Amino acid sequence: MSDDESLVPVPVPRSDMPGHVGGKPKRRPSAPEVLRRLGRSKVAIAAAGAAVGGLLRLVHATQRRADGSSDFRRILTDEHPAIVGLWHGQHLLAPFFRPRELPYVALLSRSADAEINARVVESFGISTVRGSGGREGVKAKRAQRKGGARALVALRRMLAGGTGVCMIADIPKGTPREAGLGIVTLAKISGRPIVPAGAVTSRHHVLARAWDKTRIPLPFGRIAVVMGAPITVPADADDALMAEKRREVTAAIEAANLAAERLVGTRR
Repeated sequence: MSDDESLVPVPVPRSDMPGHVGGKPKRRPSAPEVLRRLGRSKVAIAAAGAAVGGLLRLVHATQRRADGSSDFRRILTDEHPAIVGLWHGQHLLAPFFRPRELPYVALLSRSADAEINARVVESFGISTVRGSGGREGVKAKRAQRKGGARALVALRRMLAGGTGVCMIADIPKGTPREAGLGIVTLAKISGRPIVPAGAVTSRHHVLARAWDKTRIPLPFGRIAVVMGAPITVPADADDALMAEKRREVTAAIEAANLAAERLVGTRR
């Protein structure tokens, strides 16, 4: 090596140079991570919501009501404003039986995955409130972080103002078809009845990997909507009565669901 060559400075990576953090190169996001980020962008969510809403309108237009279905328009009008309770996996059918002349709000979780559901629901003229339905035994601080307490207060206010509530009774990632405390708590603090409901279409696709086995309704089928007797929760209900009412709501919604399945022939 010559003396001149020994004097040539050797570039040293700096921590503030692009692509370096603490002297180490930044990890580039993988292709799945990039796609996941794009899929959760506002533009992608809006497009997906519009597409799903359009498909649901097509499906709705081709459905025939199954004989024996409840007169849901009369029931919801007589009980308005009520808390309509149904299971996860059937939420896509809620706009099918909501009387358009009655204002309704839907409770949806605050998860990123619920953003598309919110756009779909809002496209049918139903407003949304975001929060947790409330697990049994969850501490108050944890529930508040999920927005559950704020959501219930907002829903109580809307019920007092004459807006009905459509509420999925079972808890996301919890036990399917088991009502949480959220729906009975709302009935307690609002004084409004819970109307247990089940909605099923004869033609559908089941998302087998989904925890709630969501059913995607398909065109040219029959739809059955069954509603049970309204359930009220006293304002002074203690923990024991609240647990009893939760079991009552669970049984009533499941009975309505099974009756709807029998009407369309998916269960005997």
